[in-house]
Amino acid sequence: MQIQINSLQEALDRINYLRAQNSERIILGVVGKPGAGKSTVTSYLLDNLPEDEAVLVPMDGYHLSNKLLQKFDKANRKGASDTFDALGFSQLLKRIKNDTASDIYFPIFHREIEESIVAEGVVFSNTKLVITEGNYLLLDSDGWQDVAGQLTESWYIQVDDDIRWERLMARSMKYGRDPETAYRWTHGSDENNAKKVETTKNRANVILSYK
Repeated sequence: MQIQINSLQEALDRINYLRAQNSERIILGVVGKPGAGKSTVTSYLLDNLPEDEAVLVPMDGYHLSNKLLQKFDKANRKGASDTFDALGFSQLLKRIKNDTASDIYFPIFHREIEESIVAEGVVFSNTKLVITEGNYLLLDSDGWQDVAGQLTESWYIQVDDDIRWERLMARSMKYGRDPETAYRWTHGSDENNAKKVETTKNRANVILSYK
């Protein structure tokens, strides 16, 4: 049975409950459609947790490079489930889950350059809570099949599509797209991805809705 959470404070309470119940490292997966507010949720949690105990490991660090996307003729679908190194991300989570004796480095994606920088983030050996966020953490295809099994708990963010679209339009224009191109991307590539993400909703442990 899925748990329903209706505010960011309830989300924080849930995290603290998990921390109290688990002596081993916790890996929380935050899932949602493009523009659902995954970054807002994870930022709130990290701002309200002990800095030395929690770290964010975003899925987006495993975007394929623009060079490879061009080579594979996938540049116009960047962000689709097959435009990531899904197996590499899955292996990272397996190591994070099972190796608590080592510091583990991971790449971080930078939207302003549309590329990832390798080994920019680190999960220290004493880190107790790892939060990962992304569209495809619960997907059972395109190499993502093993990701869900590495998560202590998974949350799916539920939000009205009108709100998502407004956010996506604003984000696209912020990073250089004109309004027409931003609209096409929001209601084309991003929306195709959103429909795929929605099929994974029932696999989440928690449904999170907030305003």
